[in-house]
Formats: sequence, C-alpha cells, structure tokens
Amino acid sequence: MPDKKNIKAVVVLSGGQDSATCLALAVRKYGAAQVAAITFKYGQRHQIETTFAKRLAKRFGVACHKVVSMDFYKNLTTNALLDPEMAITKKAGASCPSTVVEGRNAFFLLAAGVWAKSLGATDIYTGVSQADFSGYPDCRNVFIRSQQRMMRLAMEWPFRIVTPFMKMTKAQEWALAAKLGILEIVKNETVTCYNGVPGAGCGKCPACQLRNRGLKEFEAQAASART
Repeated sequence: MPDKKNIKAVVVLSGGQDSATCLALAVRKYGAAQVAAITFKYGQRHQIETTFAKRLAKRFGVACHKVVSMDFYKNLTTNALLDPEMAITKKAGASCPSTVVEGRNAFFLLAAGVWAKSLGATDIYTGVSQADFSGYPDCRNVFIRSQQRMMRLAMEWPFRIVTPFMKMTKAQEWALAAKLGILEIVKNETVTCYNGVPGAGCGKCPACQLRNRGLKEFEAQAASART
C-alpha cells in the first residue's frame, strides 16, 4: 500500500484511448508517485484491455495499480459486451448500441471512490465524454455531477470527479495526446475495440468507428495546419 499522504488522484484505467490519455494528464499534473490507477474485470468480451491497462500503469510508473473483479455483473444484466454470442449492433432509433452496460460508470466510480478515500485521495479521473460518444447515459455531465454529490454524501469525503474530455471530440482528444507526447502510445498500446483487437481495432464495432473517425479528423487537421 502506497503512502496515503502522497496519493492525490485515482484514474479509472480501462486500457483504452480515453483512460490512457486521462492517466497521462493525471501523471503530468501530480507526478507518477502521486497517482494510482484502478481497472475493472467485469466479464467483458474485450478483457484483453486489462492486460493493456497493466502495461500502461507500468509504463507511466504510477504508485500503484489495482485490478478489481466485478464478475457479478452478468448476473444482473445482459448485453453484447457481457455476452460474446450477442451481436454488436445499434437498432434504428435506439439511443445506444447493444454494447451498453447498464450503470457501469456508476459502479466503477463508486468503487474507485472507496479505494481513493482509503488512500487519502480526492480526485478521480475518468475518460467519459458527452460531446463525442455512443449515447451512453452514464457518460453525460449531469450523471457525473450527480454521482459526485452522491459519493460525497455516502462517504463524507470531498471527492472531485475529473472529466477532461467531457466537452471534447475524439479528434480533439487525439490532438491532446499529440501535445502530451503520447500519440504513438495511444495509437499502438491501447485497446478500445469491443472485439479486443489492439490499436486501430477491428474497424467495425462502434468503439472502433468512433476512435478511427476521430483519428482521421485529427490527422487531416494536422496536415492542413502544416501546409
């Protein structure tokens, strides 16, 4: 267990583009020795992301990295991330694709908060965005603010849920990664794909389409700026 007095922030680290960039931001602000990371195994079909999360935590040299099992999730709900036999689709008129895991961020943030308090940390970083997302309700700012208030009341602790990308598009997030000097890390050492394919992914699932579309937009903007 790291020195409680030294930990300032806990990063929810999935191993994907968003959380990797969040980790870089937290480390840049506080220094690696004052940052902890937490990863969740909840029966997701792309569980390989856990392996990449461990590698990212090691690469950035954070004070500690905890992997927490939430295998109970499949006993509560079903979706295309928890059931590999279910097709990854988005029906016409549906607000979310079949990959939505009901309440996932609520569980993750609450668990991260419990651990953060034990470490003496108040800041919890998460890579959610309502500007460029798949329609998931627990990525909205209104949810984050409500969750933060709930956690403060539940644990009597001054939590601050930090969402650097809430108003960013994926193209802007790629630009930030370039500014931070981690563009190649995010490109090649993360797993965003719902089918568990590293880097650019399968190219077909909603997560890959969102990620790759943003990358193309960023690259086009960067090329235009150079001319």
